[in-house]
Amino acid sequence: MIRRFAFIFLFLFTLSTTAGAATIKLVKVPGNLARPVDIAVAGDGSERLFFVLQNGKIVIYNGTAVLSTPFLNITSAVSCCGERGLLSLAFHPNYKTNGFFYVYYTALNGDVTIARYKVSATNPNVASANSKLTLLTVGHSQFSNHNGGKLAFGPDGFLYISIGDGGSGGDPNNNGQNLGKLLGKLLRINVNSGTPYSIPPGNPFIGTAGAKKEIWAFGLRNPWRFSSDRLTGDLYTADVGQNEFEEIDFQAHSSTGGENYGWRKMEGKHCFNPSSGCNNGTLRLPVLEYSHSAGCSITGGYVYRGTKIPAIAGMYLYSDYCTGFIRGAKKVNGVWTTTLLLSTPHNISTFGQNESGELYIADHDPTAGAVYRIAKP
Repeated sequence: MIRRFAFIFLFLFTLSTTAGAATIKLVKVPGNLARPVDIAVAGDGSERLFFVLQNGKIVIYNGTAVLSTPFLNITSAVSCCGERGLLSLAFHPNYKTNGFFYVYYTALNGDVTIARYKVSATNPNVASANSKLTLLTVGHSQFSNHNGGKLAFGPDGFLYISIGDGGSGGDPNNNGQNLGKLLGKLLRINVNSGTPYSIPPGNPFIGTAGAKKEIWAFGLRNPWRFSSDRLTGDLYTADVGQNEFEEIDFQAHSSTGGENYGWRKMEGKHCFNPSSGCNNGTLRLPVLEYSHSAGCSITGGYVYRGTKIPAIAGMYLYSDYCTGFIRGAKKVNGVWTTTLLLSTPHNISTFGQNESGELYIADHDPTAGAVYRIAKP
């Protein structure tokens, strides 16, 4: 997830880049926050924004102010901070009628936990604290880093979950390539049937002996943020690199899953372990990468499908936690290019989008963190 250290601000990318006058600006949302790590909407037409705080709270911005009473407070169950904590929130597509939402957090022993809660029957701004149902627990106590940390419902209505490789450096247990482990994977589950969930019948490794049936794609190091294009359904996964390269992986909506994105054989488009003969042609290499001369920890965003900033229409926006740039990527005539949209002083931990497709970012400061709306300059 998040790595903070002294860094030289050099923006020298290893892919085609362009830069010009700033095409976006940031407008601060009122209120200071402590370590915001995710931004979500309920999809119920209320236009509220839900801010996930790493220490275990979810708070609501109602369009005017951040409400003083948390929507959910599970601080007593969450291990925080560093790369652990309450990391993500996803509302059920039918939240307006069933009131279900899902959280991703690291438990007190470090294990990744996916749990379902329900909104209170009497107050739409408060969750029912005793409604918890644990869906999935993944052992992650050996090392504290590389937890991944994203939940999102796909266009197919299934819940997708990104989990890191288990931590340390270099994936010492080779979890990313082990189909018998959920670590280092993108998972897909059906929360609408089964106890507490079922495996979608199209998952790619249902018939593979020894493989975990929840796996949708593998070979990931620390997939901190992923998102689906709300127009096309294409999936973008930003995977944090080891020592040299950050990457963006792409999966077309037509995919049937099963992609191997290469880690630990590859870091970005480059051999990692083993140092030779690592790519036999079966791996799905990233569509974009950049070196650590430009950043140290990629923060994935969204394809912009809002209406207020025509200049970035169709661009996939992403950032880097260490250097704070905001860039837009797009495939033009078969070639992926990326454009510097804005340089910022922020430690950008996440992007979010409202119900209209307008985008937000969060600054992860532990005492004066904030959410900003991306706007036309």
